[in-house]
Amino acid sequence: MPLLILNADDFGLTEGVNRSVVELEEAGALTSATLMATAEGFTAAVAEAASHPRLGVGCHVVLVDGRPALSRDEIPALAVSGEFRPTLGTFVRDLMRGNIPEREIETEAVAQIRRLQSAGIHVTHVDTHKHTHMFVRVLRPLLRAARVCGVGAIRNPFEPDWALSATVNAPQSRLWQVRLLRARRRAFLRLVREAGLATTDGAIGVLATGTLESKTLKGLLTAMPEGTWELVCHPGYVDASLNEVRTRLRESRAIEHTAMLGVVPEYVRAHPELRLAHFGQLK
Repeated sequence: MPLLILNADDFGLTEGVNRSVVELEEAGALTSATLMATAEGFTAAVAEAASHPRLGVGCHVVLVDGRPALSRDEIPALAVSGEFRPTLGTFVRDLMRGNIPEREIETEAVAQIRRLQSAGIHVTHVDTHKHTHMFVRVLRPLLRAARVCGVGAIRNPFEPDWALSATVNAPQSRLWQVRLLRARRRAFLRLVREAGLATTDGAIGVLATGTLESKTLKGLLTAMPEGTWELVCHPGYVDASLNEVRTRLRESRAIEHTAMLGVVPEYVRAHPELRLAHFGQLK
């Protein structure tokens, strides 16, 4: 029987994102969310998590396009100007050139995870903003940070072929990027296994980021085979706070919220064999 984790990224980004996460969890359309340690809505998200104990909460470790938890003096190469690099491209370029030490990534990841734990969150798992941990030079220090903090699971960010085939309306350029990056999957699984962390058989919805509407969501759920999968989504309400945040996902968040709310509860009722869980329930 398939086991499915329904996870919303960017918990804590804005009040509208927080409200979306809560509404979807209450409707049975969400089982998990990953919280951003330095986002403006962090404190409000912590309060919502406390009042929704069924929601698994992980740490959405941010290493690009955001603010660090540590000072510039503590991570001078990772946060050159006091903030992270604004784009994934510049981050990966400097990472591959050896300009970002793994020690700084580990130290910053520990600080972000600890911030959640200090606020009373039982951190179920870790993942990363823009899936930077698909690169080994991020994955290794992230795994060390998870172990130091007692976190037992991590997102498998690689999308399987069946999900790529079921995803409609995604740009071809993004499809080829996702396919190309899957060459890193074998190393990911080996390192996670050696670290003793739990993970899934893969993530679905990654290719559909920004285009996850009802038709695509239905197609993904219908095509889902046996195994353990994570559906990655980015729901939210478009409000003034979101318009002030640097993100490419704006109107698509409201579309994803509507799709999750309209499709998931009905699908779950029609398929009692489907098991829902969060990362803290993985063995």
